[in-house]
Amino acid sequence: MEIKHKIWLEKNGKVVFGPGRDVLFKAIDECHSLNAAAKKLDMSYRAAWGRVKASEERLGMKLVATESGRTGMHLTEEARILIRRFDQLDGAISSLLEEANRDLF
Repeated sequence: MEIKHKIWLEKNGKVVFGPGRDVLFKAIDECHSLNAAAKKLDMSYRAAWGRVKASEERLGMKLVATESGRTGMHLTEEARILIRRFDQLDGAISSLLEEANRDLF
């Protein structure tokens, strides 16, 4: 037996950020393109854009910006902070649960 977890952030009952968005924003950062990130993750551009826009609207801040000439995309500093904090929280919870798994089972 093993304890598992999955965390996400919500605002007014709607997802703002979680593991799927974490992967999406990291792919945008790597690919410098929403289209390329969506393809890499085997999702439609429309679905990827919808998640980005929903997170931005629910947080009230820009998370991505287009580069000059609209030829690329990059993460804002706010997005980088959000990703870093989310990863820290997920890591802390994972460590806690690993310890609990060792102690309980």
